[in-house]
Amino acid sequence: MLMPKKVKYRKVQRGGKTRGLAYRGSKLSFGSYGLKSLDTGALNSREIEAARRAITRYVQRGGKIWIRVFPDHSMTKKGAEVPMGKGKGTPEYFVAKIKPGRIIFEMDGVEEKVARRALRLGSDKLSVRTKFVKS
Repeated sequence: MLMPKKVKYRKVQRGGKTRGLAYRGSKLSFGSYGLKSLDTGALNSREIEAARRAITRYVQRGGKIWIRVFPDHSMTKKGAEVPMGKGKGTPEYFVAKIKPGRIIFEMDGVEEKVARRALRLGSDKLSVRTKFVKS
């Protein structure tokens, strides 16, 4: 699963609402086809891995896949039946914060029909709405 090797701060502030559009990472850089986010959200490292596996399984050994997001924000959770107060919970998992327009996956080396189907299968695993884009 994707997670940072080392972080400066173990717990990050949630930071309120994620607003605006993605300018960085909003264009295809590596491949000919991509999966672009239409919503704001936080992609869990498990979701990214599940989508990657679905895409890789469909294309088998053809083509190349790039993951354009990395989960680097830790999300904390308090244990079950813990009373209110007593500080922030322990880090449980990592997320990648996503803005609309962000390219999540890119593909190359396969025909459009295969890429479209593979990325559709991958997008079913994600918690944000996406669309297929090509260069």
